[in-house]
Amino acid sequence: MTDDCGKCEELLQGYLDRELTDEEVAQAERHLDACDYCRRRYRFEESLRTYVRTTAAERMPPGLMAKLAQLRTTDPGTYTA
Repeated sequence: MTDDCGKCEELLQGYLDRELTDEEVAQAERHLDACDYCRRRYRFEESLRTYVRTTAAERMPPGLMAKLAQLRTTDPGTYTA
């Protein structure tokens, strides 16, 4: 990891959020094109955001909700599935 990687890390969230200036975007893209480590980090962050968006939108099945509620109110030694 280089000093350029540190700067890219500072820009990464803004890059993902599309909040950077044109010059910052160009700087981040130049570095991502040249650095495998930062490119992998970018891909991880991008897929993590996709996962969070997807899972936050999915509803939990009612049966699972009831089981979780039971776990919160039941003595751990007496719960049966």
